[in-house]
Amino acid sequence: MKFDVITFGSAVVDVFVNTDIAERGRFIAYPVGSKILLKNLRFDIGGGGTNTAVAFSRLGLKTGFIGKIGDDNDGEEILSVLKKENIKFLGKIQKGAISGYSIILDSKEKSRTILTYKGINDNLSLNEIKKFKTKWLYLSSLLGKSLATQIKLVKLLKKKGAKIAFNPSSYLIKKQNLSGILRLCDILILNKEEARLLTKEKDSLFGLNKLGPKIVVITDKNKMISCYDGARKYYLKPNKVKVVERTGAGDAFASGFVAGQIAGKNIMESLRLGLRESESVIKYFGAKNKLLRMRLK
Repeated sequence: MKFDVITFGSAVVDVFVNTDIAERGRFIAYPVGSKILLKNLRFDIGGGGTNTAVAFSRLGLKTGFIGKIGDDNDGEEILSVLKKENIKFLGKIQKGAISGYSIILDSKEKSRTILTYKGINDNLSLNEIKKFKTKWLYLSSLLGKSLATQIKLVKLLKKKGAKIAFNPSSYLIKKQNLSGILRLCDILILNKEEARLLTKEKDSLFGLNKLGPKIVVITDKNKMISCYDGARKYYLKPNKVKVVERTGAGDAFASGFVAGQIAGKNIMESLRLGLRESESVIKYFGAKNKLLRMRLK
């Protein structure tokens, strides 16, 4: 089966917990020994792998998802969403295993802290992946055996002419040497904090480009988005929008930008598409609910 793009990353159940507690400095503080009433509680399917897969599929791209889930109720919910969104599951369902789970603690100021239980996500071997052909592979953060499998798969697919997009998280950058993937990247997308962790150079765009990626994009919440393609720099200023919840905004932007490149759009058009995706997501709860529906191809 031939795909436009396949995502390889996490699949989790997201639980959004809103206590309406105000931040104290850079912390959301909960009193020890207290019982706190919740202002709101919402459930959704999340994870970088499934978030981006849904974004790609809704933009009209033939999409597959590689990941590992348990045969529990959460795993069934994840598979149900993939089927509904016309995404082919190419990973492994592990009998007796627990699927991933995230608790998103939202503050009164619309920031959040995420508690993530990776479950079976980080335990996928290369031989557990169904056979496929694809033009693009999009990687989001995984650890352990799954990260090793991502690296092996990148090397195999590059030999076959596939292109690679990568969106690493800060915890992955801190724990792992990612040079093997970065050298083979066509597109690297990260936020300002993640960029600083990867390179000590004053100009992060140039510094990251030296690590291998052909195109580097750096986001900074509601501040200027910057991009470098090895020849020139590009900038795009986000619009002023009312933020309801930020979870999934990074996945939405990254998948929008990569989808633009897959569809043959230029850099600025791709940046604008990524921004439209992310600004649509942050105005609502849930990482997928308001992803754009339109055909790029």
